[in-house]
Amino acid sequence: MSRLWDKGAPLDARVLAYTAGEDHALDDRLVRHDVTASIAHAEMLAEQGLLSPADLAALRTALEAIGVEHARGEWRVSLQEEDGQSALENRLTARLGATGGRLHAGRSRNDQVLAALRLYLREVSETLATGALRAAAALDALALRQGALAIPGYTHLQQAMPSTVALWAGGFAAELRDDAEGLRAARRRADKNPLGSAAGYGTPNLDLSREATRKRLAFAVTQEPVTAVQLSRGKAEAHLLFELTLLTQDIGRLAADLLLFNTQEFAFVSLPESFTTGSSIMPQKRNPDVFELMRGRGAVAQGALLEVLAILQKLTSGYQRDLQLIKAPLFRAIDSALETLELLPSALEGVRFRPESIRLDAAIHAAGEANRLVSEKGLPFREAYRQVAARLKDRT
Repeated sequence: MSRLWDKGAPLDARVLAYTAGEDHALDDRLVRHDVTASIAHAEMLAEQGLLSPADLAALRTALEAIGVEHARGEWRVSLQEEDGQSALENRLTARLGATGGRLHAGRSRNDQVLAALRLYLREVSETLATGALRAAAALDALALRQGALAIPGYTHLQQAMPSTVALWAGGFAAELRDDAEGLRAARRRADKNPLGSAAGYGTPNLDLSREATRKRLAFAVTQEPVTAVQLSRGKAEAHLLFELTLLTQDIGRLAADLLLFNTQEFAFVSLPESFTTGSSIMPQKRNPDVFELMRGRGAVAQGALLEVLAILQKLTSGYQRDLQLIKAPLFRAIDSALETLELLPSALEGVRFRPESIRLDAAIHAAGEANRLVSEKGLPFREAYRQVAARLKDRT
């Protein structure tokens, strides 16, 4: 199996392992999108008179078959191929001979992989947003079950003002919906057609239609000028990772509350046994590991965001191989968030607040009493505040 840039000279195996790294394995998730973008590119070439109708039909049929075979697990991108682009072309030329080699006209690995990656980002941002909305709906269901139950509202981890399960769950649900909006907004930078920019400077002497591939792939716009394409690398990824950081931090704070409320000292909630684990030494223990890991996994997205931004920092214009390193943290954070979102709704279904264990401190109504003096007695708030504070001091 050859690589797209092979010119016949031997390559030190250590160099291949170092430069390809895990990129070949990471590219497996992009194959489906690479096939879609490749078909759009082939159709555009045919429209421009650069492919015959027969070659287009052969390429389309072969690409579709190769994509189906990959989806079935019949082949994977190998280290020797280095990346998904080589893997795809190798299989095309093995089936179609010279016709397979015609597809790369007017295309570089740079805009090829970026087209596939942007199609993937558009899709996964919607999947993540849907997951956040499912978690919000699970919180709504919790509010319906026990929403009227009074619980303390905390500031500085001290009882501060009265709250309810509905207010507590509703606050987190609202923020998860806000996170879903942010994830969908992150699509904007990924929704630009890179095809036709090639290695970053267009396709001299080839009359391509970038608008044709834009329409076929439903990109919102074609990215112009061509030199902007490589300068934009990593920005769509960083934007998605930023929104993922906010989402996983909100989930982490939700988990932190439940972990606190589940302690014996609070005992406000019981957690579903199917989402807890046991201790290897203490027979009585049930550990809330799932929620602890949900709390901790916010660091995955944040770390990935910082890693991507550090890779981009101070790169000169044009393509640099450093950009390949963005995929690993990006995919790692996405996978971590998807795993959390898959579990969270079911975990929340089993959460129960325990009214018999919840006690509100008598002083928790102090702010409400000060407000009553303002509305009923016409006192300035600061005077009402002093009067209530004095009464509470006299009681202690």
